[in-house]
Order: sequence, then structure tokens, then C-alpha cells
Amino acid sequence: SLQKWVLREISNFEYLMQLNTIAGRTYNDLSQYPVFPWILRDYVSETLDLTDPAAFRDLSKPIGVANERHARDVKENFEDPTGTVDKFHYGTHYSNAAGVMHYLIRTEPFTTLHIQLQSGRFDCSDRQFHSVPAAWQARMENPVDVKELIPEFFYFPEFLENQNGFDLGCLQLSNEKVGDVVLPRWARSREDFIYQHRKALESEYVSAHLHEWIDLIFGYKQRGPAAVEALNVFY
Repeated sequence: SLQKWVLREISNFEYLMQLNTIAGRTYNDLSQYPVFPWILRDYVSETLDLTDPAAFRDLSKPIGVANERHARDVKENFEDPTGTVDKFHYGTHYSNAAGVMHYLIRTEPFTTLHIQLQSGRFDCSDRQFHSVPAAWQARMENPVDVKELIPEFFYFPEFLENQNGFDLGCLQLSNEKVGDVVLPRWARSREDFIYQHRKALESEYVSAHLHEWIDLIFGYKQRGPAAVEALNVFY
């Protein structure tokens, strides 16, 4: 399938799904759920320009240092020689069960699973997935939040809609009620967001750089000296 992908006989989406499957990731296990990359960094423009490299995230860097400013802190964390555990850059993970429920909170059975995880109620509104631009902003401002995406971001518009009318509370700062997920300005609807996001995944830029992200998640930069150098060591 690598050969087919290189020859562009299969899409980036399909190739990532195959890699996830080979790596033992599956929709049937929330702790090993398929993982996909954040690929864009422009969530504010009126229109999304897929010919502009500046619209895209740097796929050669782990999401925790997508903002250059975090690189120094992340390096310093690693130096912490308590000696009790192996050294790591990030104390949380780019993919875990709680993260899957976080993104899919509006969709059953994930709603119920989320409530069980939070001892019988919804997590506080500010911590919920309420906006795509805000989620990216959190990656920019908070080196602790290193969640990558899930495949649904590229094909499943329903998870962005609060179809069941769950009471997800209000945001503290704006007192805004949490309902449907807030979309980037360039998306006219949930379907349009999925369409453009999928198009971005298949764009020239991503096709040229996706292998760099694959090295971090599935390849030789997962552990050992290459992982240390890439600031890609997880607890």
C-alpha cells in the first residue's frame, strides 16, 4: 500500500486508515482509536487557500510544539532528572480514550461514556470541545494539550451538531451556551467544513509533507534518539 500511496493510487485518507489498522488501531478500542493529524492552522480566514503553505500546520513537528514557543519548555521538561520514570516531553498523549470522547461528546455512545468517565455528569463546559478554531487555539497556547484529530473530522459532519439537544452548559467567559461545534469562518456549514477539510488532507502541501507526521506517529521518530531529537517522547 506504500507503493500505491506514493503513486497516488490511494488517497491520503485511505493510506492513513491503512496505517492505523496495521498499527493495531481500531474503532472498537477507544484507547487505540485511529489517529489523524491536525493539518491546518488557518481557522480564521473568510476563505481557505489550499495553495498557501501558511494555511497548513508544520507536519514535521509534534502537535505539542506546533507553536515554536513551546519547544523550549518541552525541552526543559525533558531534562527533569527525578530518575523515577523514563524521561518524557509530554505527560499526556496525542490519542487516548478521553480524547475520543472529548471530540465525539455529542454522539452516542460516546456521550454516555463521557458522562460515566466524569462520574455521572458532563465535564465543565470550558473543557468541552465547543469550537474548532478554539481547539486549535488551545494547541497554540497550551503545550499540555497534545490531542491530534480522529478520522471523523474528515467524513462525519454529524458529530459537530448537538442533534440530541444535550445540555452542555455555558462557557465561563462569554456565558455562551455550548451547542453545535463552532466552525472556522471559511466553513459555510458542517458539511462544507468536512468537504474542505478533506480536500485539505488531499492537497498538494499535505501530500508532500504527510510522511513527516507518519514518522512521528507510526515511524522511526516514535522512540529512541530520533524521538528525543524530534521532541516526540510521551509518558
